[in-house]
Amino acid sequence: MSRRRAAVKREINPDAKFGDVVVAKFMNCMMLQGKKSVSESIFYAAMDKIQAKSGKNPVELFHEALSNVKPSIEVRSRRVGGATYQVPTDVRAERSQALAFRWLINASRSRSEKTMIDRLSGELLDAANSRGSSVKKREDTHKMAEANRAFAHYRW
Repeated sequence: MSRRRAAVKREINPDAKFGDVVVAKFMNCMMLQGKKSVSESIFYAAMDKIQAKSGKNPVELFHEALSNVKPSIEVRSRRVGGATYQVPTDVRAERSQALAFRWLINASRSRSEKTMIDRLSGELLDAANSRGSSVKKREDTHKMAEANRAFAHYRW
């Protein structure tokens, strides 16, 4: 932790097509080497593909997928008397969203489809239906926290 003043949270403008701040944050996280226009084109094409496949509103489906991937509890290492314990702790809303973004993007990149558009749309559809590797990552995190519930009294 910094001993100086707290870092200032920057205001993020909503995206151009849907007017959603969460979508804009997701596109910023997906961006590589500062190429925002590439990230935007991939995301919007994936949303069009989701619209064609499912027939539902793609932004609502995106938010549903995000809520299915967000973790509510995680383990953190805590050193007590020479031993390190995995202590389950609640996850702040901002960290929960950041983890969900990270897991969705990494799961999309590791899929076997040909283009990133196909990968992202497939992973978002899977996450909205509570399956896929990003949802599995959340389930593994929750299982780990549940298994280490005995060390919850080390939380402070």
